[in-house]
Amino acid sequence: MSQSSSAVISPWAAPAGDRGRARPQPLPTLASSSRGPRDSGPPTRPTTPRPLSPASADRPVRGRLELGIKVRDGRSIASTQFHEGALRVLRPHYLDDSGQVCYVVVNPGGAYLGADLFVLDVEVEAGADLLLTTQSATKVYRTPGSYAEQRMTVRLGEGARLELVPDQLIAYREASYRQNTQITVRPSSSLVMAEVVTPGWSPDGASFKYEELRLRNEIRVAAPEGSPDNAELLALDNLLIRPPAGDVSGMGFMEGFSHLGSLVVVDARVDQPLADELHGLTAGHDAYTGISLTRTVAGTTGLVLRSLSDGTAKLNSLLGACTALLRERWHGQAPLNLRKY
Repeated sequence: MSQSSSAVISPWAAPAGDRGRARPQPLPTLASSSRGPRDSGPPTRPTTPRPLSPASADRPVRGRLELGIKVRDGRSIASTQFHEGALRVLRPHYLDDSGQVCYVVVNPGGAYLGADLFVLDVEVEAGADLLLTTQSATKVYRTPGSYAEQRMTVRLGEGARLELVPDQLIAYREASYRQNTQITVRPSSSLVMAEVVTPGWSPDGASFKYEELRLRNEIRVAAPEGSPDNAELLALDNLLIRPPAGDVSGMGFMEGFSHLGSLVVVDARVDQPLADELHGLTAGHDAYTGISLTRTVAGTTGLVLRSLSDGTAKLNSLLGACTALLRERWHGQAPLNLRKY
């Protein structure tokens, strides 16, 4: 069993400083390490032979979204909102009487293409509560010129809460994609992020025809009176899936599975008993799951759940059960029912 350093987690590792206790069984490595607005759609790209997608020095920003959330009269509302290009949000709505506001991110262009760059900046001010989702799956098509990229910055104030629950990420044939998320929380913030990675369709019917997926989450904790620029690292989670010449679902990679689910929780109420309870909850689902805890920084702790299965619906059910437990216990809310379809 691999070990975790004080600030860096391995997605399948046991919690640092807690070896010798019964804990969830870790999964294999899975090619993973841890340490106002105008609209213009993306242009058509010419096709070229398939090299590994290179970097692009002049990467255009195809979509930009900035969203700030504050509290007013007991409800969370937008304090700032800006979008341009192929990103925007729908009108806010409220799923219950908790005051949590829900925004839906839309990509009118329909997909991410080669050399595209999408930039999102989200700030949830002290005491505010945001549920952020997407209208549909994030689709990454062929990227012959360069990989597609999403950069997201998230800042949570004291007592702020963010639930980030996008639809699945689908990587199609000859696609290369990088997703870099920088998150700064306060000790009393609450963060829940859920994501599913799905292999896209290809003409020959085979999965894993994409080139590469890199999903990187960097989470820092700013002291109550400190500056976010001086925040302390809680977790650096870097997931890399690079299908080899053979089948990435084989031994040593995804162990016969095709789909990957992830859940990241950062909250002062995260602890070993919660990790054990969530792992027990996943036992009733058709998936192979492991859970890790980070160290504690300024009184808050992180939890990472990874799950392997052979279908998006199975992972959505598992992640939905985990988020439902947290929503009911911590906030007295019902399970999410976004009714998109």
